[in-house]
Amino acid sequence: MGVIFQAFYWDCPLAENRENQWWTYIKSKLPAIAKAGFTALWLPPANKAADWKSMGYDPYDYYDLGEFDQKGGAPTWFGSKDELLDLIRSAHALGLQVYADLVFNHNSGADAMEKNPTDDQMRWTKFSPKSGKFPRDWMCFHPNPYETWDNEIFEGMPDMCHRTPFVYTEVINYARWLLEEIGFDGFRYDMVKGYGGWMVRSIQELRILREGKSFKPYAVGECWDSNRTIKEWLDETNAWSDNPVGAFDFPLRWRLRELCDNYGFRLRTLSEHGVLMWDRPERAVTFVENHDVIRDTPILHDKLLAYAFILTHEGYPCVFWQDYFNGDLAQPSNRNGIDALIKVHERNAAGDAQVLLADDDLYIMQRSGVGDQSGLVFVLNNRGSWNGSRIQTRWSNKRFIPVAWYGRDLGKPQEKWTDGSGCADFWAAPRGYAVYVPV
Repeated sequence: MGVIFQAFYWDCPLAENRENQWWTYIKSKLPAIAKAGFTALWLPPANKAADWKSMGYDPYDYYDLGEFDQKGGAPTWFGSKDELLDLIRSAHALGLQVYADLVFNHNSGADAMEKNPTDDQMRWTKFSPKSGKFPRDWMCFHPNPYETWDNEIFEGMPDMCHRTPFVYTEVINYARWLLEEIGFDGFRYDMVKGYGGWMVRSIQELRILREGKSFKPYAVGECWDSNRTIKEWLDETNAWSDNPVGAFDFPLRWRLRELCDNYGFRLRTLSEHGVLMWDRPERAVTFVENHDVIRDTPILHDKLLAYAFILTHEGYPCVFWQDYFNGDLAQPSNRNGIDALIKVHERNAAGDAQVLLADDDLYIMQRSGVGDQSGLVFVLNNRGSWNGSRIQTRWSNKRFIPVAWYGRDLGKPQEKWTDGSGCADFWAAPRGYAVYVPV
């Protein structure tokens, strides 16, 4: 399915001294991103926010992508509209899709307070954006005659009411505009627990026309909750939909954090259900870090173990900018980093994932392969010494070579041959992993 690259982190324009220049900075990295094998970019919210030094999660003017002088300047914190358009065109030229971060649960930065006659309360709900598009007043927010409240309010910001016909129509029009005119290929839906799944389904059922061709947008939702709640949200949102949405696998991320930061973590836990990757692999977007969790519950140790897991297993993996560039986990010149694992994902990681062995310290999984993708054997070792086991694979009399590996000992694992029954012993380095592929 490919590999997503999350092309931002919290306060990245300031941290990298790229204020108003983030779009051009991403563009400068595109050749390396494409060469590594990534297939899609996830960008931060591109709309003008309540303050220009904002990550965009407090939207003010949806149609101002950095061209109207308001809220502190014309460009957004990431750059101008023209620079965004240039970034998207450049990404497309290299075969990369681009996903927009869509934030429509709440708004911020209103121009005036007004009284809401449904409860006689004064609120900041009068929005008069300079783009002249999607102006909003109290009828666009809760409470109003169409709906008193929905599931969640975010940090006290005015909570948009999507059952108001004007709001529903404008959100649909905005999504279509982002896809057809701006050039995005899909969405990451922010805070999906704050509104009905029917709103997401309505967008997903759009048929987008671009350059005379029709396509369906890809999308993933941020349902930051338990596996059960995520599956319930997917069921609600995708009911009767011919373009179902995926979801980030937060429960898997918590397991992976334990794997990396808890030396006594039992590897057999990785084979258990209760995560989207095992229960709904076709809808799972797997990840190790993102802009939110890294600020609250960062993974501190051995993060490559987690990346090896998501890039060899089922799901649509997402790699985080700070890990790849700032954390020096790409390692393009050797087989010990994310770049080698992306190649494995694209060339070999296909077919059902089958756990062949899982105990406290050793985990071995095979992917059976499909078409030109050969399949693989993945070994994860939690001991302080080399560790492995003889297991039966689906391949008989086959040579296996190691193509990616890492651990406390960076020595290269040995090649393996399976016998007539498909058996061979597969090993990984201390506190490390190894990926073997049949040749």
